[in-house]
Amino acid sequence: MKKFLPWIIIGILVIGLYSWGKGFNNTAVRYEADAKTAWSNVESAYQRRADLIPNLVATVKGYAAHEKETLEGVIKARSEATKTTIDANNLTPETMAQFQQAQQGLSGALSRLLVTVERYPDLKADKSFLELQSQLEGTENRINVERNRYNQAVNKYDIHTTEFPGKLLAGLFGFEEMPRYKSDPGSENAPKVEF
Repeated sequence: MKKFLPWIIIGILVIGLYSWGKGFNNTAVRYEADAKTAWSNVESAYQRRADLIPNLVATVKGYAAHEKETLEGVIKARSEATKTTIDANNLTPETMAQFQQAQQGLSGALSRLLVTVERYPDLKADKSFLELQSQLEGTENRINVERNRYNQAVNKYDIHTTEFPGKLLAGLFGFEEMPRYKSDPGSENAPKVEF
């Protein structure tokens, strides 16, 4: 029996290490999948916004046809924003910055459009415009919620893969830190409101 004792101890250690590695890997895979799903939800919320824009532009066009430059700017920004997508398997700070820049362009164009609307009281009272504006506001809130959920999912994944001793296994299994969604540059400053 003494002769088998070292083999039994080695066997127990191997089984223990295997179980630990398997548990770490499976949890990291699950957390990574959750983060990728959360990113897909972010893109879905942005797509909903992009889908609302043609109806909004068409409604505004009926009242403010001579605001051609503003309307074309929104259409162009929407086109750029929908062209820029990120594969959830390729989330890097660079691709996130490109995506965010395209979305900023669309947000700016929408802001200019809504400022233009202020000059048309009949449009502001139009039922379909009010409904579209309400849906757009709700969608902007959804975007913010989904970005926060994405960051929470990434945080859970990153903590799991960067805390010791998981960090050792993360490198071994190829798990890398995922980028978080960051606020737009300058958003830390309060907007200047003038009357």
